[in-house]
Amino acid sequence: MRWIRAATRGLLAVAVVLAGYAGGGARAEGPSGDGDGRGPMTLATAGDLTGYLGPLLDGWNRTHPDEKVTLVELPDSADETRAQMITELRAGRGRFDVLNIDVAWTSEFAAAGWIAPVERDRFPLGSFLPPVVDTATFDGRLYAVPYVTNAGLLYYRKDILRREGEQPPRTWADLERQARTIAPKYGIDGYAGQFLPYEGLAVNVTEAVHSAGGSFLRDDGERVTVDSAAARAGLGFLARGVRDGWIPQEALRFKEEESRQAFQDGRLLFLRNWPYVYSGAGGKDSEVAGKFGVTPLPGPDGAGASVLGGSNLAVSADSRHRESAADLMAYLTSEPVQRKVLTEGSLPPVRSALYTDPQLVRAYPYLPTLRRSLLAAEPRPKSPRYDQVTLAVQAVAYDALAMRQSPERAVDRLARELRAVARRG
Repeated sequence: MRWIRAATRGLLAVAVVLAGYAGGGARAEGPSGDGDGRGPMTLATAGDLTGYLGPLLDGWNRTHPDEKVTLVELPDSADETRAQMITELRAGRGRFDVLNIDVAWTSEFAAAGWIAPVERDRFPLGSFLPPVVDTATFDGRLYAVPYVTNAGLLYYRKDILRREGEQPPRTWADLERQARTIAPKYGIDGYAGQFLPYEGLAVNVTEAVHSAGGSFLRDDGERVTVDSAAARAGLGFLARGVRDGWIPQEALRFKEEESRQAFQDGRLLFLRNWPYVYSGAGGKDSEVAGKFGVTPLPGPDGAGASVLGGSNLAVSADSRHRESAADLMAYLTSEPVQRKVLTEGSLPPVRSALYTDPQLVRAYPYLPTLRRSLLAAEPRPKSPRYDQVTLAVQAVAYDALAMRQSPERAVDRLARELRAVARRG
């Protein structure tokens, strides 16, 4: 199952348990660089378990002998990767030149002065899926370049729905009705996502709130907006599922892999998860191979909104070779390399045209559905204190799903906690 671990790790959004950190003040200015800002570099990333990134960098190194890149692989765990990056960046030793960071870290790293702004005209941003570019901005400036992306999908048992004469759900009402009435006929559970209190729960709740038209923060984390009817509706939808039983209690212990295994073993009618599940669910050891389909996440009145996952490439503020670093990022986001990111790294690319490439669509049939989900997706709340924001969302949402607090009271509490986070900033 090595490829599953790699896909999950590579998307970074799916397994982040962020360590507590109150972001420090930004540096006034980073190093000016050596001469023309060119020279050898290091690229820091979480562990490359599929081994795809080394060959990509070999292609760069062959044509840039004076600007060779050394790959620095940090731990597989995204929280450990983040902690090690922060330790190095705080020290200001300039060990890293390019950082492969989770999209949710961009605001935090930018506000702390750990990464430098980059020039928009050096990158073909118009060729990228539009929502992914927003994950790379903070305070109106571009601080990173999108490298890989991700969005949640709804996996469903097409064999069962076909037998019942039903279409895949388009709305929450459809999903709830089918999960509550059809699943029990086949002795399986209705619906699951990732509901253990970790980053995955924050993602699932954010998707529900955004699908209902709500939000958590505005103005890059300075204004709290979660105290709304939409937020109560989104959290209430999930809490009602647990209360009424079409979301099983077991799902409160699910992360990505536990929920994938439940669906792959034939124990779920519906599953919210990332695109990496597609290959495993269609594999020879899967109970649902040839029996499932994918569709965009539903919302109250139609298609819902997924949360954008993925990672961005950023230049360390302490890099002495920023010109070379910018060129490397342009190389890694070029069309030929982005194609290899998908075919060799099993990661969704940021280049829009690849999602309609006939050859790729034949090999990866979920690409058109994923594209629709990505175009409707939204980033997680932007905040220079995202570590504190996500911990608050996780704790409050879990209490609502575990029925220790009503969704209404939970949203009131979350609004208070997020205002306290904003004041501490």
